[in-house]
Amino acid sequence: MSLDPVTLAVLKGRLEQIADEMDATLFRSAFNPIIAEAHDASHGIYHAETGETLVQGKSGLPIFVGVMAFGVKAVIDKAARDGGPADGDVWIFNDPYDGGTHLSDLRLVRPYFRDGQVFCWLASVGHWHDVGGNVPGNYNPAATECFQEGVLIPPVKLYDRGDYRQDVVDILMANSRLPGSAYGDLNGQINALDLGVKRMDALLGEYGDDTVAGALGELKARAAQLMRAEIAALPDGTVSAEDWLDNDGTVDRPLKVALDLTIDGDRMVMDFTRSAPSCRGPVNISRSTTIAACYVALKHVFGDVPANAGVLEPIEFRIAEGSILAAEAPKPVGGYTETILRLIDLVFQTVAQIAPERSNGCAYGTINALSIAGHRQDGRRWVMFSFFGGGHGGHPQGDGLNHGNAPISTATIPPLEILEAAYPVKFTQWALRPDSGGQGRHRGGLGAIYEIELLEEEATCFLFGDRGKFPPRGVVGGGDAAMTRFTFPRPDGPTHPPMASKIVDVPLKRGDRVRLETPGGGGYGDPADRPGEAWDHDQALGYVSRSR
Repeated sequence: MSLDPVTLAVLKGRLEQIADEMDATLFRSAFNPIIAEAHDASHGIYHAETGETLVQGKSGLPIFVGVMAFGVKAVIDKAARDGGPADGDVWIFNDPYDGGTHLSDLRLVRPYFRDGQVFCWLASVGHWHDVGGNVPGNYNPAATECFQEGVLIPPVKLYDRGDYRQDVVDILMANSRLPGSAYGDLNGQINALDLGVKRMDALLGEYGDDTVAGALGELKARAAQLMRAEIAALPDGTVSAEDWLDNDGTVDRPLKVALDLTIDGDRMVMDFTRSAPSCRGPVNISRSTTIAACYVALKHVFGDVPANAGVLEPIEFRIAEGSILAAEAPKPVGGYTETILRLIDLVFQTVAQIAPERSNGCAYGTINALSIAGHRQDGRRWVMFSFFGGGHGGHPQGDGLNHGNAPISTATIPPLEILEAAYPVKFTQWALRPDSGGQGRHRGGLGAIYEIELLEEEATCFLFGDRGKFPPRGVVGGGDAAMTRFTFPRPDGPTHPPMASKIVDVPLKRGDRVRLETPGGGGYGDPADRPGEAWDHDQALGYVSRSR
């Protein structure tokens, strides 16, 4: 059907608002700070038959939205095998090999019915605080199979025709060190889906099913058309880039991630077949996660293209089976964040070779998942899990962002006041890290310094990070940034992890401090072209030392 531009624009805004309200509902009701403060969650609307992304919220993690398309398709296939979906059904799962990311991310998928037929699917995903496994908080850098990372839940019904399945909830809660937190997050996600149904009812009641369905189809078609035009504007040919992960947490050997990017008219080929084979440790990712990471990276490069499945129509992916980018069960995938960040870095590096005006220096490239866990004096378990910020790359318009969050998301870094209020720790330093940004005509943003003191009698610390051996790279002549540095106490004095960015089972006693220094962003352009007043400004603010 034909829609006038005004109606299409209004419907686009209304549909996005539904996803945004679902985001807000979960953020305001979740029990754990990873969702409530850091916004490590997302919601979207998905195609009734294919599961493709139709609409995504703007406040959550885009990587979740991209992967969720595969998750919704897994539920569609599961429902078809079981006789089809019914109104009131809700599935829950965290299977990282079939539309998931890692075991901490719990997905709820619900069909939205109109006149007895599925009109679309609504989905919610959130990072739960703990889902079992060997390490509190689930980021286990020493895992060699997924069973050491947490409990794996295939798509199962949480609601069956509207009936709540308490047995499924009991199993989930029994496998968490923090069942109260998990229960609160689960109910927040359920309420977000309920709100989505109410808002869809109101929208379709006002505009009609055919009009809204036509708008969803038109928005996807326009995204594909715009993406083809953006690709066609780039020069034909092939460019390549390689980058590295420090190690897999179990074997101290670097792992290559490589991209050969080809432009052929209005088509793009993203060839990752030169990447390393799947590894023993938990930096593997599934094929669906690889494609979702590329979706996020391309949206950074082509910012004006609408965010839906149409973005990927002109893209061909070549990903070798059995590679680090196409892991199969039971390969561990808990550190997927580190690998998808490297994929985004590769896209920035390749695009910088053919369209430098569209690219930027690499961001800090690791979430540095740090957890400290123990028991309070009254015996209660506590788990402080958080991720930490760093510098973003310099870009054509200016310097990179200081102390930002990873480019896989629009999430935020949990405030220290929240972490100190929730856990027996004290941040003795939370500051920008001087000299950490890569030099360039536009300097990379600065990383950060976090120093954390334990206030309880004892605890155990774990770190799952990267960029401890290979720095975030600059582009177009820009310099590389500083690398991750983690310091923890030992009887003979402060020391660093043998594998630079990953370590488990660091014992802490009251008053002990751990220190995390995060990378900056890569520079953009030749440092010789940076104006003198910009250097003076950096020195005056302490961003760059005189020796630098």
